[in-house]
Formats: sequence, structure tokens, C-alpha cells
Amino acid sequence: MIKAGVVGFKCFLIHSGVDEFPHVTDSDLHVTLEQLKGTGSVLLFHAEQEIQPPSDEDVSTSDPCEYSTFLRSRPDTMEMEAIRTVTQLCLRYQVRCHIVHLSSAQALGLIQEARLAGAPLTVETTHHYLTLCAENIPPRATQFKCCPPIRGKANQEQLWSALKSGLIDMVVSDHSPCIPDLKTLQTGDFFQAWGGISSLQLGLSLFWTTASNKGFSVLDMVRLLCQKPAELCCLDNQKGSLSPGHDADLVIWDPDDEFEVKDANIFHKNKLTPYLGCKLRGVVYATVVRGKIVYSQGSFSPQPLGKHLFITQPQANEEQSSFAS
Repeated sequence: MIKAGVVGFKCFLIHSGVDEFPHVTDSDLHVTLEQLKGTGSVLLFHAEQEIQPPSDEDVSTSDPCEYSTFLRSRPDTMEMEAIRTVTQLCLRYQVRCHIVHLSSAQALGLIQEARLAGAPLTVETTHHYLTLCAENIPPRATQFKCCPPIRGKANQEQLWSALKSGLIDMVVSDHSPCIPDLKTLQTGDFFQAWGGISSLQLGLSLFWTTASNKGFSVLDMVRLLCQKPAELCCLDNQKGSLSPGHDADLVIWDPDDEFEVKDANIFHKNKLTPYLGCKLRGVVYATVVRGKIVYSQGSFSPQPLGKHLFITQPQANEEQSSFAS
């Protein structure tokens, strides 16, 4: 796959929630990283590991419909131990490693130490960790479930500070849609519900609503939402910035206009989202891909205009890989 030009690979350090996609073992990681050495490829980690919970935090007898019960079942230490594993491996093998959807600010110290020691490590967080907080999640509201879980307000503020300082490299959607039935709204059981949040369409507005009040500029937003993700995917020679020779990918938006998230203005197929009813700042009026309008004020291009992107990788015998644009 590397010779064919695949840019990177993702793994789970804990059960993925899908039996067909098992998590990796320690031996898997050593074999994989040995194979990736010198290729320029990147290994992405869902960074949670199983730990032995303290006896006084046993959630087996607690109410599964209370969000606090679910949150206690996936404590910060699960991310801490996983990220400790990632940083040690990254330093040892000097292979690019990337931590997906960081939720726990407690792991930031480990990340900083590893980078100072020379680890080629990047990390992302998501719109839901920056927008939602555990204190505001009502019982049975399984539309808020994701893994790692949404944590408290104090933790959220630390994530924003890490974004400001550059310790967190980028913000992504981690868009994870599902049919409403998989969210078990009838029972409100957080443990049985699908773990994932749909937010791809709303990402720019979610970020800007809070970031604009915290001193972030439009240029900061471009760096965190566009440039850094493009660099991670080795697409920064074509995507992520308005530069000569890059694709004419544009968003036409009003940073001051506001809107309320309703069923009628959600365009993904399954409209269940924790953002229903939220008032957001920053309205997208049109989207342009390579100079062609694909969205304009509620209307879409009648046919898909995406094409394959071919990425030259000298370390993979200059063969090319294709990505959907």
C-alpha cells in the first residue's frame, strides 16, 4: 500500500466499537512502525487504552442513562496511558504519528515532552470537544455520545489554550453519522448507543462562534482547519491555502451573520445532532471547489464535481496515490 502511494494508516488502541475493525496489539504496532520507517507515511492513533478502574469508580451499578456514568467509564487516564504508549513508540521509531480527536487536556504534558525530545508527533482535537461540555449534557441525550467522551468545562478551556499555543495542531470534524435508531433514543442508554457526532457541515461556524470571542483570527482558523490538515495528508502542495498554483477551493461566508441549527438547514441525511437549537456565528453562503460552485445558499451542484487527487511520493518510488477531493 505504501508503494501504491497510500499516505497513512489509522489504528485503534481499544475496541473500535465495530467488531470487523479490531484494535491493534503491542506486537502489531512494533511490526507496523518498523515497516513505516523511512517511508514518510503516518500512523494515526485512536488514543484510548483499557485500564483497571478503581473499585470506587465501578459504573456497573450506576444508571446507564446518566451521562456522568458513561463519562466515568472512560476516564482521562485511558487517554493518558494510550498517549504515553504513542509517544514512546514515536520517539523510538521516528515515524510520523498523529493522535486523532484528543479530548483530555491531561495528556498535553506528555505530548509537549515528546515533541521537545524530538518525536515527529501531531495532534488534533474536534469541534465537539471545543463546543460541548459534560456539565450541560442531560440524561438520555445519547446524541452527545462519542469516544473519547466530551469532558468538563475546565478541560475544554485547557484545549483552547493548547490551540492558542500551537500544542494542538488542528481542529477536525471527526464526522461520524449514523441512523437515529443506532443512538438508542428510546432507551437513552449511553453504553448501547453509537459513539459519534455529525458536525462536518457546521464545523466552520462551530469553531468561529467561540474562537472569535477568544482572540483567534480568520488566519488562525485557516491554519487550524485548512493548512494543518492538508499538511498531515501531504496535500499542502495543492490544498489548504490560497496560493498561486493551489486549487481554487473557496468558502464564501459572512463572519458576523448568525443562524440557528434546525432540521431544515441540516444537509446530511440523518439529522440527529447535539447542535440542534444552537445559535452559531458565521454563515456559509457558497462553496467553490477548483473554481466551480458546488453549493450556493441551500442549493447543490446537480452532479458531484470531485475528482481524484494524485499525490507524488518520492519515498514510494514516485508512484501516486489517489484521494477523493
